[in-house]
Amino acid sequence: MYLLTLKDKKETGVYAVEDKTGHKVLFLFEQEDDAERYAMMLMDDEDNSDMIVIEIDDDLALRTCKVNNYKYAIITENDIIIPPKK
Repeated sequence: MYLLTLKDKKETGVYAVEDKTGHKVLFLFEQEDDAERYAMMLMDDEDNSDMIVIEIDDDLALRTCKVNNYKYAIITENDIIIPPKK
C-alpha cells in the first residue's frame, strides 16, 4: 500500500483527511499511481507542496491503524477521490 506524507516528516506523520464527524481518516492507496495523482492534486495547496508517496507493507499498515485505533480508508483503483477544500 501507499500513503502520503510531507517529505521532511516522513518518519513522524502521514497525510489524513478529516471526515464529517471531525475524525482523521488515513488514506491507504492500493496503487502507487493513484497516490501520486492525489498528491499532485494536493500540490495546488502551498501547505502540501512537499508531499511525497511512500510504500508501506499492507499488513503493517492495517495492524498499526487497528492497534492505534486510527480510522482508515483503502483507496482501490476503482475509487475516485478529490482532496477536500480546506
